[in-house]
Amino acid sequence: MYKFSKKLKTLSFALMIAGFVGIVWGFMNAPSTVEQAKEIVAKSHDSHGSGHGEATTHADEKSGHGEVKVDDHASEASHGEEGHSAAHDEHVFHQLQNRPWSALYVAIFFFMMLALGTLAFYAIQQVAQAGWSIVLFRVMEGITAYLPVGAVILFVFLVLSGMHMNHVFAWMDPALVDPTSPKYDHLLDAKKSYLNVPFFLIRAVIYIAGWIWYRQYARKRTLALDNAQEGDIKQYKKLFGASAAFLVFYLVSESMMSWDWLMSIDHHWFSTLYGWYIFAGMFVSGITTIALITIYLKSRGYMEYVNDSHLHDLAKFMFGFSVFWTYLWFSQFMLIWYADIPEEVTYYAQRFDEIKGLFLGMIVMNFIFPVLVLMNSDYKRLPWFIVMAGIVVLIGHYIDVYILITPGSVGEHWKFISPEVIGSALFFLGLFIFVVFTALTKAPLKVKGNPFMKESEQFHY
Repeated sequence: MYKFSKKLKTLSFALMIAGFVGIVWGFMNAPSTVEQAKEIVAKSHDSHGSGHGEATTHADEKSGHGEVKVDDHASEASHGEEGHSAAHDEHVFHQLQNRPWSALYVAIFFFMMLALGTLAFYAIQQVAQAGWSIVLFRVMEGITAYLPVGAVILFVFLVLSGMHMNHVFAWMDPALVDPTSPKYDHLLDAKKSYLNVPFFLIRAVIYIAGWIWYRQYARKRTLALDNAQEGDIKQYKKLFGASAAFLVFYLVSESMMSWDWLMSIDHHWFSTLYGWYIFAGMFVSGITTIALITIYLKSRGYMEYVNDSHLHDLAKFMFGFSVFWTYLWFSQFMLIWYADIPEEVTYYAQRFDEIKGLFLGMIVMNFIFPVLVLMNSDYKRLPWFIVMAGIVVLIGHYIDVYILITPGSVGEHWKFISPEVIGSALFFLGLFIFVVFTALTKAPLKVKGNPFMKESEQFHY
């Protein structure tokens, strides 16, 4: 049986405490009024050597040359500009208020994504009747123990968004679908039968309930297999059937989840490849997490039956799905760039204009680095090499989630190196470690009763 070390447990609590401080700092420093938001923007522009008030100054210069008589049309134009300026200021205020919420949402989604990606990989191994991966099942079950916790936290965030506690999902503003409102958005109004808060939350409940049900059911079946008589595979057959059904549900729910929880942040934009793109990032992140935790456990003297061939296969999946993620990223980008349709290119234009460094750096971390590092077969058998590559891959996909969420919710007012971003990542990393490694103490790390167990233990090539 695995024993949760005091040092690792202390580390998890230290991460949560440090992260909580960063999150609180972010919320406390968010503006509470439009005037505070204007001051923050002015300071930010001043620090980059440009005055935020240039437009106002020029306007004052034009209108401040004495007793020039202004006609009615000029007066109306002036009022129109004032109204536009007020609307812009309010928009900036909401974006700055979103900054801690957005950072929190990135961390909530990413760590939930690790557990969900691992659960999908686990189900695939069950349905494929794979032999090599059975010795890793307890690690996968430990990681997926975070899913009920992470998914419930994410649902609470969505409920708070629906209650207008934040503006991460701009489409939730009822004024946007009110024809009498100056904010009326006819494009969003055409989507309101799908994008409305009650239906949005109902769908979320269905997704989360289905994922958690399979995770709990699979765990129950494998524990029953541990105690089953030799040759009794009833529980194994039940798990096989449930896994096949879950994969059908997962493919549909994962696609819809990606539209709801990520793509709808930029509610005027859509991509038919988006669900697959999110799946690829989720899958490679989950596999990488399995590899890192397995290597950690082996370094602590556990799982002696896991050999370098098992690690090699995990690294092959890391390599393969990094390439698959890049294929989907490029396919989505290339088609939109080539078509050059204004409502489509806006998504990428915004990211190139406002977050270009992170955007390009993320591609290097998620494609160029893992391909160059993991292409050599011998390197895939070196634990320290897999750990190095895995850490870069996870950080790269964390940045990817940040880029998916932040431009649409915060705009140009993003700060990646900030207390709220770092604090959110640390808090949920600590929570993830605590939940996963606590779950690993609940059952032997080696499953029993699986008909392919000997094949898994003797796996070499």
